[in-house]
Amino acid sequence: MRTRNERISLTDNALWGRLLGPMDGTCSPEAARAILGLKFPKVDQTRMRALAEKARNRTLTSAEQEEVEAYSRVGSILGILKSKARVALKGTANEWVS
Repeated sequence: MRTRNERISLTDNALWGRLLGPMDGTCSPEAARAILGLKFPKVDQTRMRALAEKARNRTLTSAEQEEVEAYSRVGSILGILKSKARVALKGTANEWVS
């Protein structure tokens, strides 16, 4: 059985996917490349590594678990955006896929 946060995450991702819809033909190559260049800042990458280590050691607090879930939701949305950007770039003369 999924937890409440897992259900919210699945719902969030589905809503974002429907909201964004297909980017084929509606996203310029420049915009698609900009989306593909998005990444978490170093401070967040460092924090995610620290949280992952705590998760492996099973020492996450409930607040840290919520933080992990927030990073996961944002990462999922970023993944959706990047996937759609790749589709938008597919077939362009100067493909650049991250």
